[in-house]
Amino acid sequence: MKSKKVAIVGASGYSGEELVKRILNHPHVELVAVTSRQNAGQTLAQVFPKFASHPRSKALRFSEPNVELLAKQADVVFLALPHGVAAEYAVPLLKAGCTVIDLSADFRLKSAEVYKEFYAHEHPAPELLAQSVYGLPEIHREAIKTASLIASPGCYPTSILLPAIPLIKAGLVKPTGIIADSLSGVTGAGRKAETDYLFCECNESVRAYGVPKHRHLSEIEEQLSLAAGAPVIIQFTPHLIPVNRGILTTLYLTPADPF
Repeated sequence: MKSKKVAIVGASGYSGEELVKRILNHPHVELVAVTSRQNAGQTLAQVFPKFASHPRSKALRFSEPNVELLAKQADVVFLALPHGVAAEYAVPLLKAGCTVIDLSADFRLKSAEVYKEFYAHEHPAPELLAQSVYGLPEIHREAIKTASLIASPGCYPTSILLPAIPLIKAGLVKPTGIIADSLSGVTGAGRKAETDYLFCECNESVRAYGVPKHRHLSEIEEQLSLAAGAPVIIQFTPHLIPVNRGILTTLYLTPADPF
């Protein structure tokens, strides 16, 4: 299999760091570029000492994000950027012939109106929503294989959709009355300094947030509706818990047939 050349835009965040780890150790992928305005000029080993033993870590340096240069270097470009910003890079990269895998929420939804409702601003590239593929391989594997724009699912949605969609499609549970209680680690909020995520604010504490309309609810309900063939509304309560990373979701579903 021919090796794919891959670039990561916004590689210094938690998502970017995880991507770097996985790509460096992938047998069919070559990491050719990592970007970060804050860390431009520094090597991977300097920014992420944990990768210092990898032969590429001292040769590969972070650079400023330059779309034209990235398009020449890479076949596939990951966008580990905030929503709203990612689309600004996706548009020219797609025009240049790159495959784009977006980790933000910019292309997860099919409706620009729903996007505006949940993210409080106009969609930056609504013309691309129709061609984007929701990147949950367990559900959309065949479509992902030929897609040029892949929207990586959100963290909470992944934990809910993976168990719920097969059950709904098989007719084993009712698509009504679904309750999802989710617990998430602090890194889910990204690598940023905000009071809510300081150690003393999070430690020995569990708190619900984003109720009743967490942003991820939009893609959860959209994907469940597609699986059910009818509109699905769920009760979703996310909680922040004092761990570094990870998600635990408990689903309450009603069997289609009584016991």
